[in-house]
Amino acid sequence: MDKLLKILESNARLDNKKIAAMLGETEEAVQAAIEAYEAQGVICGYKTIIDWDKTDRHYVIARIELKVQPKRDMGFEEIANRIAQLEEVESVFLMSGGYDLALTVSGKTFKDVAMFVAHRLAPLESIQSTATHFVLRKYKERGLILSDESRQDEREDSTL
Repeated sequence: MDKLLKILESNARLDNKKIAAMLGETEEAVQAAIEAYEAQGVICGYKTIIDWDKTDRHYVIARIELKVQPKRDMGFEEIANRIAQLEEVESVFLMSGGYDLALTVSGKTFKDVAMFVAHRLAPLESIQSTATHFVLRKYKERGLILSDESRQDEREDSTL
């Protein structure tokens, strides 16, 4: 039923009748598979992707990379789980490369995110260093193109 998961990932609003037709299954089989995936934690939730730039909501998103000192016998799990509980944190990933964890954080202003890093994140015992990158514009998220080709480039033309 991996095809089922792909269908739900691309459009979780499809009803079971349409999904069943797409898969050549019965509605009951589709419903049972979805319920089983939910019970197993394979399907963790259903979220809508919103292009907030097209609304009047003002907020900023930052990607924050962390170097951490994992605790003995706990690895990165303890600090990752602790950070995941923070309200401002939208996602936490264990990474390879120069940093150990990567976070997505949101706030109302750049200053809000900076204060979160300075006062709530950086002081955590296991955090060795942080690197914050602010998202200036989203073009694609989770496979969905958000940018509109009709959007004008806001930079002015200049000639030398």
